[in-house]
Amino acid sequence: MKDLLEQIPLIGRYRKSVEMTKGFSSDKKYCIHLPKGEKVLLRIFHKGEYDSKQVEYSMLEKLKACGVACAKPMEMGVIGDRGYMVTSYIEGQDAEENIQTYSLQEQYDLGYRAGKELKRMHQIPAPAHVTSWYKRKVEKHKNYIDAYVACEIKITHDDKIMRFIDDHIHLMKQRPNLFQHDDFHLGNIIVNERKFAGIVDFNRYDWGDPVHEFLKVGMFTRQVSIPFSKGQIKGYFQNQEPDETFWTLYALYLAMCVFSTVVWTLRTVPDHLSDMLDKIDVVLDDHNYFASVKPKWYESVADTSQLK
Repeated sequence: MKDLLEQIPLIGRYRKSVEMTKGFSSDKKYCIHLPKGEKVLLRIFHKGEYDSKQVEYSMLEKLKACGVACAKPMEMGVIGDRGYMVTSYIEGQDAEENIQTYSLQEQYDLGYRAGKELKRMHQIPAPAHVTSWYKRKVEKHKNYIDAYVACEIKITHDDKIMRFIDDHIHLMKQRPNLFQHDDFHLGNIIVNERKFAGIVDFNRYDWGDPVHEFLKVGMFTRQVSIPFSKGQIKGYFQNQEPDETFWTLYALYLAMCVFSTVVWTLRTVPDHLSDMLDKIDVVLDDHNYFASVKPKWYESVADTSQLK
């Protein structure tokens, strides 16, 4: 690895490299300490991924131009059979680590700022060659349902969930086809001294309905911090209450996610299945098996009605 690092022009005279192992990305990630005290983030990947990474690099440039608080792309290239990307380094820790030690107000404020950043991302329209969100999402969903039906794991009252999806899937027609981070949760939000510092890990970005971004709130974030979760929604909607269309689409995407989560977990991280099934149970309870589109937690006692 040392030989490779020394061949990258921007960091060839680095002082120290620290591998970053958190997350599911196949990239090798390193925090590189440069001679004058500056830090940069280095990602190493297989050369065959270079074209897709180049598109991601270009997306980071567009996001920075929109004012999004993300890493600045600095350099990329190929050395031997490996590609590399260098970006600025966002100092801090991921928000998931310590957010439960923050006050309710601090959690809410962090979520509020994250929601504003998410809204900023959704300024970028999909390229003309990207097919409609409805067509792509329906096809993915059908594939996941087929795989779910064929697998050995079954969710209680799965027929109710499937019926809810079938009754509402038409709502995805004519939805906007915009930039999606597609992995927007506390683990990809960086805080520094208890303040929002930036957003990371754009390598799973996609195009489609911006409401789809919020399913991570229901699946993951609300189980860590309800104040942050409500703050994210309120920040996104500029302190207004989202309408019924938002909540119905939010519930629809979570219902679809029940089945895709089972299939994805079995294929990718089967040892995490028990944890993922617990998360699904929380979602199903939040929505009473989708008899309700607005989740219980949004108006819960533990929420931030006393704040903003």
